[in-house]
Amino acid sequence: MNERTLSPLDQLLSGLDRGLRTMFAGQTRSARPSPGNAHPDAELSESERRHVAGLMRINHAGEVAAQALYQSQALTARDRQVAERMQAAADEEVDHLAWCGARLEELGEGPSKLTPVWYTGAFTIGTVAGAFGDRWNLGFVAETERQVCHHLEDHMGRLPAQDKRSRAILQQMHTEEDEHRENALNEGGSELPAPVRGMMWAASRVMTTLAYRL
Repeated sequence: MNERTLSPLDQLLSGLDRGLRTMFAGQTRSARPSPGNAHPDAELSESERRHVAGLMRINHAGEVAAQALYQSQALTARDRQVAERMQAAADEEVDHLAWCGARLEELGEGPSKLTPVWYTGAFTIGTVAGAFGDRWNLGFVAETERQVCHHLEDHMGRLPAQDKRSRAILQQMHTEEDEHRENALNEGGSELPAPVRGMMWAASRVMTTLAYRL
């Protein structure tokens, strides 16, 4: 049986459904078990618990934005193979989103109250990037994933040493985000101009600062 190609309307409706499930807590399920399940939950002080929750809330917000980014760029991609790879990456990122959400629940915390803002903003930015063509579309993905990897490395260094459960989640996320970066470059992504990279970094700093607390 030949695989059915989704019409633009089908793709739009599918993206809308995924967006709604992304923005509302409890609607995202992972296809794979969390890497953190291999480690028992460590004893954390109250200040450590709040700190870990803040870091995981940032990562959850980042995965919300990643869903919006990949969905918008899959819709705007000219090349069908590029669109399919964007969708495949988005599917893998669903697991990251679910893992972060589950860890937040274990810590007695919830996702960022600004989740709709993160999703809407990333979807808009991704759509604009996609409008410039696949080379810049993929370049934007590569730069986004590079910055995400930097944040994950920073967070792994800031976790309490005994919290191996959270660390395992972030380590697996880092491995897969770096793969997404390499795939985007191998597909022909162009390096973004320095001013654009700087603006992306500044925007990510705003998100991480707010999501840690809200």
